[in-house]
Amino acid sequence: MGTSLIVLTLEATRRSVGPTLPLIALVFILFAIFGPYAPGALKHGGTSWLGLVNHLYMTNQGIYGIAIGVMAQYVFLFILFGVLATRIGLGQLFIDLAMVIAGRYSGGPAKVAIFSSAFMGTISGSSIANTVTTGALTIPAMKRVGYPAHFAGAVEATASTGGQITPPILGAAAFIMVEYLEIPLRDILAAALFPALLHYFGIFIMVHLEAKRLGLRGLNPDEMPKMGLVLKQHWLSIIPLIILVYMILSGRTPDYAAVYGIIACVVVGFLNPANRLTFPQLWDALAAGAKNTIAVGMAAACVGIIVGVVTLTGVGFRLGYVVVQTATDLGASFGSIWPFSYFAVPQWALFFSLILIAISCIIMGAGIPTTATYIILVAVAAPALAVLNVEPLVAHFFVFYYGVLADITPPVALAAYAAAGIAGSNPFKTGNTAFRLGIAKAQVPFVFVYSPSLLLVADGFTWYLFTITLIGAMLGIGFIGTAFSGYLLAPLNKLERWWIGLSSLFFIAPGVQTMLIGGVLVLPILLRQIAAKRAATT
Repeated sequence: MGTSLIVLTLEATRRSVGPTLPLIALVFILFAIFGPYAPGALKHGGTSWLGLVNHLYMTNQGIYGIAIGVMAQYVFLFILFGVLATRIGLGQLFIDLAMVIAGRYSGGPAKVAIFSSAFMGTISGSSIANTVTTGALTIPAMKRVGYPAHFAGAVEATASTGGQITPPILGAAAFIMVEYLEIPLRDILAAALFPALLHYFGIFIMVHLEAKRLGLRGLNPDEMPKMGLVLKQHWLSIIPLIILVYMILSGRTPDYAAVYGIIACVVVGFLNPANRLTFPQLWDALAAGAKNTIAVGMAAACVGIIVGVVTLTGVGFRLGYVVVQTATDLGASFGSIWPFSYFAVPQWALFFSLILIAISCIIMGAGIPTTATYIILVAVAAPALAVLNVEPLVAHFFVFYYGVLADITPPVALAAYAAAGIAGSNPFKTGNTAFRLGIAKAQVPFVFVYSPSLLLVADGFTWYLFTITLIGAMLGIGFIGTAFSGYLLAPLNKLERWWIGLSSLFFIAPGVQTMLIGGVLVLPILLRQIAAKRAATT
């Protein structure tokens, strides 16, 4: 029975999410059995097939683990809520409000994509679903005002991927975090709020600078919806989301809040005259919610195999040791060179450990759903951060962010490729541009590792540290966006772009001293930009 379950799980996962995750699971199964022949620190005593099946099938550390339990208890309800909320008009309300808010400004459609994808991210559990939902409207609008096709697709993909780190769902990973960390859901959502806002801030900066560099227009009044009409038609559809968020913040369990959110969706759907729900449509929505759960549920079951092998062999702690030892060696080498000797060897060891873990998270997250990625990374990569005494909440968010980043990182940038299909652009070029636009998401985890106050509920939080961290992060993200865009007040040459990009790193470890150093480094370029702007205006 155990062997049959493993085979069926692998095949069902292949049919629902593709071959990548089952292949990874097979590699882990082989690793468990042939452990005595593994190289270096990965070597272990091995296990028999009977022992492996017993662990994966009969314990709560394998297929029937935390992941599948959370899927059954929480995630299905939230996916169903998202389907029903979209059906009663909440998705259209988000898109229309985004157009009203940002459509008229320079490069307006791109900013609409950012706002609409952020709004949709609050109810969507998939960056690809978010991309195709909002992208069908925003990508053609971006191309219409002059954005290149690959850039239009990249903006939508990057903004939609941000939906996976946006409360209250976090791509369903929030509920897994609750189980692993044993803290209330509202604390998880509070911790996720400002890092998500910084991600969108980074995209907004780069989109705005690109629009200024290309001289792009906003939407004309006749291309935008009217605020009064939007609210008249869809204001009722926001009620279920308000009920859901209120119940979560008031301390109710996630499943309790989701059930009442679903009931509210059904009631609003039948009462709303502008977008009335019929019984056949309700039946179809329920079926769609069940179908949408299959991919996530099977991915969770397959991830149970991987997590089971990790717990059986202890490979997570071995990898953590290898990463930390390698980073320490690199830190000792750098620490002996001036001017790098300004920082101590342990500081360099932490920095290089974060880089190595980030790279491994991106690689392991390629082509795998958000929740499955997070569970794998918690088992494999998070122990390395634990060795470095990084707080568990911070460690979980670090690996989660880099796992999500895989959706816009070539060569397996699934969200970017979905956007490229709508934009009619080169998929690889779209993926490269999406990664460039999402560089803020790669910078933010380093910020909250060095200053956990950004997560609001982390140990040692103070409003002073939070304020300094937030200001430093915004400046650093702004400067890195300037470097990648090649434009501030006027075009930047290649040397200036590199100089600003390297200077932005001083804002990763926020503090008054490092911020002053970064500010002094970029000041000459800022003064030259101001002079160039004045000369162009004159």
